[in-house]
Amino acid sequence: MNTQLILEKQIENIMQIMTPYGTGTGFIIGDMIITNSHVVGGLKEVVVSAKKLSRTIATVIYDDPFFDIAFIKCVFEQPSTVLSLAQNHVSDGDVVVAIGHPYGLNYTATEGIVSRASRLQDDLEYIQIDAAINPGNSGGPLLNIKGEVVGVNTFIIQNANNLGFALPYFYLQDALTAFRAQKHENIIKCPSCKNLIEEKDINNDYCPRCGVKLEVAKLRRKGYIPTGPTKMIEDILNSLGINVTLSRRSISSWRIDEGTARIDINYYENGVIIGDAKLCAIPSQHIDKIYDYLLKENEKLSYLQLSINENSIYLSYLIVDSSLTFDEGKTAIERLIKYANKYDDILINEYGAIVQKRDEED
Repeated sequence: MNTQLILEKQIENIMQIMTPYGTGTGFIIGDMIITNSHVVGGLKEVVVSAKKLSRTIATVIYDDPFFDIAFIKCVFEQPSTVLSLAQNHVSDGDVVVAIGHPYGLNYTATEGIVSRASRLQDDLEYIQIDAAINPGNSGGPLLNIKGEVVGVNTFIIQNANNLGFALPYFYLQDALTAFRAQKHENIIKCPSCKNLIEEKDINNDYCPRCGVKLEVAKLRRKGYIPTGPTKMIEDILNSLGINVTLSRRSISSWRIDEGTARIDINYYENGVIIGDAKLCAIPSQHIDKIYDYLLKENEKLSYLQLSINENSIYLSYLIVDSSLTFDEGKTAIERLIKYANKYDDILINEYGAIVQKRDEED
């Protein structure tokens, strides 16, 4: 089976995992989503999406920093094709396929070979591969030519060409078996004594079996807490009835879809906050009428500004963090969301502007 056929067959099993700290990949095995522990970042909740699943909040029910594996639970439609674990380990020279979302490029499949079937790193065996994997691939499946999972893409060596490493399927199988035997959720595996600990049995973030400090327990207890202008932005979004967890794309970036419009809010290191709604694209005809309309509307607007960048029309709000107040910020962002959809409809229906094409998570 070639790479394209493998991707087409298994694509419904591939998930994108999103947290305030970054994005990664996951895949469905049975009723759970598998990914890396470092992808979920010690959080109890993450956002997931797939071909048959819109962005939704999911729960991390198992976190194993030793194997770097995490299990996620949410309600999803079972894929047409079941993804299963391999029965045999790979050999040097075997062809493998890595699937994931590197740099946000959704459902990217790269083919390579097994450079070394068993490479020891920190007391664990890994599959060394030359298939190109990059940030965003972590937690995705490594498949053989039968489309079976032979490993979990876990890490790369920085500043090296095509040196990727996947955790072999047998470690994942062991973890699944041990977790299911617990018949409980919210399990943390102690990286020291290797015992599986129910989160409710952990006091002061220490393992009740061996006494080692459990960093994952601390992270899960604290959760993600925004501060400063970031917190104010999220408070504003909350006050507007927007689900901040679903709209959050990073610690300092949020996205809201309203009708045909898409609004991105970004807080930059230089203290500038920009809310941008990328509206429709200008058509090849009657451009002068669109320019006249935008100029007239700008005279009426407060807080917001219509503009054209290349061939796209934008509605924007810009402010520096030192000037941001809750009331004015709420007014501006509320108008940005409301007017973005309004202007998109007017420009498309009355002036012949072109609807923007978007990828699932573009």
